[in-house]
Amino acid sequence: MEYRRNYQPGGWYFFTVVTYQRQPILTQPENIARLRLVFNRVQRKRPFSIVAITILPDHLHTIWKLPDSDSDFSTRWSMIKHDFSTALRNKTNARPLSRKRERGIWQRRFWEHTLRNEYDLQMHVDYIHYNAVKHGYVSSPSAWPYGSFARAVNNGWYPQNWGQQEPETIRDLWYE
Repeated sequence: MEYRRNYQPGGWYFFTVVTYQRQPILTQPENIARLRLVFNRVQRKRPFSIVAITILPDHLHTIWKLPDSDSDFSTRWSMIKHDFSTALRNKTNARPLSRKRERGIWQRRFWEHTLRNEYDLQMHVDYIHYNAVKHGYVSSPSAWPYGSFARAVNNGWYPQNWGQQEPETIRDLWYE
């Protein structure tokens, strides 16, 4: 299968990244700490801004803003997946390293969507912040500790009680 990525310098991108066979490992406390460490390390080497993020047990959604002169999100994801997998190498029963540099931690690819305008951005930010509710982990976004909703509230993007009901902005979106 040939999949074409849309590399746009300075672009805004929505991503979905899933664990191998949907293993529910990401929200384990030690893995949340590892993810934060890995994201920070990669951001120092290859800068990008995280606009929104939510981490669920078996997948994560995030929106990144890349620097104006850079469009290489694939290398960043490769670094994040590699560094996280290396940190887990001796901690899990991950299958051995294969020819394609996999460790049985992540699905091989990731979903990417280039955000086209302000409305597209808002829909995807809403989707990210509502995702833990959608999957039945909590009854409101403010109750989910593994994401950027609290930061968004502090920035004035949402009232604290936002997301008690499914937002209309996300009804046409469907991602896992």
